[in-house]
Amino acid sequence: MPGENLSRDEARARAELLTVDGYEVELDLRSAVGGPDGDGDAAAGPRTFRSVTTIRFRNARAGASTFADLVAPAVTAVTLNGRPLDPAAVFDGTRVALDALPEGENVLVVDAQCAYSRTGEGMHRFVDPEDGEVYLYTQYEPADSRRVFTNFEQPDLKAPFRFQVTAPEGWTVWSNGAEESREDGVWRFAETKPISTYITAVVAGPYHYVTDSYSRTFEDGTTLEIPLGAMCRKGLARHFDADDVFLITKQGLDFFHDNFDYPYPFGKYDQAFVPEYNLGAMENPGCVTFREEYIFRGKVTQAAYESRANVILHEMAHMWFGDLVTMQWWDDLWLKESFADFMGVFAMVESTRFEDGWITFANNRKAWAYRADQLPSTHPVTADIRDLEDAKLNFDGITYAKGASVLKQLVAYAGRDAFLEGARRYFKKHAYGNTQLGDLLSVLAETSGRDMTAWSRSWLQTAGVNSLTPVVTYDAADRITELAVLQEAAESHPELRPHRVAVGLYRRTPDGDLVRYARAEADVAGPRTVIGELAGAERPELILVNDDDLTYCKVRFDEVSLATLRAHLGDITDPLARALCWSALWSLTRDGLMPARDFVSLFLDFAGRETGIGVLQMLHSWVQIALVQYAAPEWRKEGGRALSEGALRELRVAEPGSEHQLAWARFFAAVADSDADLQLLSGLLDGSARIDGLDVDQELRWAFLSPLASHGVADESVIDAELARDDTASGKRHQVRCLASRPSAAVKAQAWAGVVESEALSNALVEATIAGFAQPSQRELLAPYTDTYFEAIERVWAERSIQIGMAVVRGLFPALQDDPSTLAATDAWLTAHEDAAPALRRLVLEARDELARALRAQTCDAGAGAAEAAAGI
Repeated sequence: MPGENLSRDEARARAELLTVDGYEVELDLRSAVGGPDGDGDAAAGPRTFRSVTTIRFRNARAGASTFADLVAPAVTAVTLNGRPLDPAAVFDGTRVALDALPEGENVLVVDAQCAYSRTGEGMHRFVDPEDGEVYLYTQYEPADSRRVFTNFEQPDLKAPFRFQVTAPEGWTVWSNGAEESREDGVWRFAETKPISTYITAVVAGPYHYVTDSYSRTFEDGTTLEIPLGAMCRKGLARHFDADDVFLITKQGLDFFHDNFDYPYPFGKYDQAFVPEYNLGAMENPGCVTFREEYIFRGKVTQAAYESRANVILHEMAHMWFGDLVTMQWWDDLWLKESFADFMGVFAMVESTRFEDGWITFANNRKAWAYRADQLPSTHPVTADIRDLEDAKLNFDGITYAKGASVLKQLVAYAGRDAFLEGARRYFKKHAYGNTQLGDLLSVLAETSGRDMTAWSRSWLQTAGVNSLTPVVTYDAADRITELAVLQEAAESHPELRPHRVAVGLYRRTPDGDLVRYARAEADVAGPRTVIGELAGAERPELILVNDDDLTYCKVRFDEVSLATLRAHLGDITDPLARALCWSALWSLTRDGLMPARDFVSLFLDFAGRETGIGVLQMLHSWVQIALVQYAAPEWRKEGGRALSEGALRELRVAEPGSEHQLAWARFFAAVADSDADLQLLSGLLDGSARIDGLDVDQELRWAFLSPLASHGVADESVIDAELARDDTASGKRHQVRCLASRPSAAVKAQAWAGVVESEALSNALVEATIAGFAQPSQRELLAPYTDTYFEAIERVWAERSIQIGMAVVRGLFPALQDDPSTLAATDAWLTAHEDAAPALRRLVLEARDELARALRAQTCDAGAGAAEAAAGI
């Protein structure tokens, strides 16, 4: 829609012109209930609600013209400084034109009809299939508050907000500010501190709500009292472990108060777990929103609880990094996301029961960063964000996990105390303001005494990931004469960076354990750095560069170390070192330097000995990718059989009732392929088969039913019968995914049409349908959709919301058609559509790169297979 994609230049010009003094927003949400279900029909249009916004702002230049942002079906009235304007003349569907503004104070009032959303953008409306109750919540980042009220939608035009919400009888309403009054269904909330538009929030409906409180007395004798709240749909109340949510919340508040020396500034602290959420969570001050999947309906591993704790603390860190101090424009998105990602793990490890959080970070979170940093769309942590479409796509592994990894490196480089003191000065200096890169670097330079300019140029302002490889020589007595670290970079991003690394030397004990016996920490810079401290050490069996995970890099091995890992990976006693080795081996596999079948073999030999449940579940994910994408097509059947046999073996020997047993049960279902495998899953569902200690709860039932559906064993009647057992919102998502996964041309055509040709499905059901559509066992069935995909994506991008457009373009790319003809078809589309939206082209380029990577890895794996055949193996 014209004007919807705000540019950086437009935002900069508007910020130079305007100062916003305050918003008063009145929403009437009574239309959310009653009438036909859904958001409307073709004749009547979308279901809408009334939104009346009063904006008080100052204009710096007499006679200047600008605009306010609003995405709405209709505007009823516009008044500027008491003078009525013609809505048809000033509103074009995305902007309200403000012409010939007087200098000084101005008041804009816009009365609009805004649309409820089914895509998770703006005011999302959800109807619970279990009881028919309606639930609302808002989600705005980066720029969807304009779908709910009129505003100046950019992060640097902060202002105080007052919300008033009229709601249906029996509902409760929450917003950023504390509730001031409620009378006759009208809820009024206290004025907020100055905040950006994208972090305002409204949550409304018959939510189940639990309360608690937090108290903190500071050294000066003052006491801070924070009311705590947590909510979810009524249908999830029986599963809601609010006590654990509050425990992590209080531990986090203690940690941040201990380290930030700036009391939590936003009054209350509500946390809403909401349905059909597109993100993990959102840091709205005083009213944080989370995806409700963090309320666990069945048994999960401790990795799931750790993940939830990490997200809770990530969002809490945003109260300071992002909400109190906000980036000026989306170029510096890292100023909040990188810090929240880092501080979330930092706080979790130091203040909660999840003391191994850095292992998960090294093995899981950084894998996301390494993948993103090797795509053609890689960018510096500080990015070049031209407009809102760019911003939407920049919530990626670089902005979050690479940025957090870089901050971890910075702490090693500058020191923990200097880093935290820099943060404290940053908050005090820029509270309720907006910042850029230089504002942070200046305080860090003050506190650390280090040159932040050179560090920033290398780590924040260049893209790409370096590889670090040990090269070692020995004397006749088997002692190290020289150990050097070679640093390499991709040709496309040749920057060599300064790395603070630890290099560990490992060897086996008489008991067979592989343990570290020497360690040196050093600054690695340039193409070759000698680690002098390790000269004279006895010959190691394993050299681990980046031991303790201090820097951000791809770790490589010398030949002796690689041979040691092939034979003794499971013998490494230190869980972080073991996780780092797994991560490095996965990197070799992705880069086509290790055959996929070798990674599968390592997995089968050693994954069963992995004690860390988070690492194990990551390995389950990686090895499936290795088989489906990176293994030579002619070996996939053999490899799949080996994986399913190995999974079942580990499932049967796992401790009954343990989280490892649960993880292996889910993995077995994911790789089950043979008739015997599917028969066992059917037996576990109907009770004719049993594995001691395995509780087949409802979530596990769906996990077992999924492969039965995709292999044609469970038909529509079986899937619908399972929905009857679990007639809930979660059950509906599982049912939709299973229905779309069935091996039928008619099923695939129906699923494709439901996502691509229709807007009837909500965001969550679009996601479920896409997840079911593409099954690795159905490559031939999906082949006809390659051409259809490229014919459809530009139209989908133009007609649908960016959230749905991203889901379709990413999720339906024909990745399973992994042959050169698909690569050629992708290149042909890119050549013929050079003028397509840059964000759309970025998504297609990323998918193309992943496909090309898969083909290179398959070539590597096929070569290994040919060598084995020639050797008679």
